Amino acid sequence: MRGIFAGLPWWVKWVAVPVIALVVFGGLIASVVGFVIGLLFKILVFVALVGGLIYIVRKFMSNSSSHSDW
Repeated sequence: MRGIFAGLPWWVKWVAVPVIALVVFGGLIASVVGFVIGLLFKILVFVALVGGLIYIVRKFMSNSSSHSDW
C-alpha cells in the first residue's frame, strides 16, 4: 500500500483520500455513530432508573423499619 502512495503529492494522501472515504462511507459512519450514541443514552437512562429504584426501595425500607419499632 505504501508503494501506491509513494509517488503522490502530500495533499492526495492527507486531503483527497480522506474526503473520498468520507463521501463513500459517510452514511455508514453516521449510522454507526448514531447507533453508539443511542446505545450509550439508553444505558445511561437504564442506570439512572435502576439507581432511582434502589434509592426509593432503601428509603422505603428504612422508613418502614423505623415505624415498626414503636
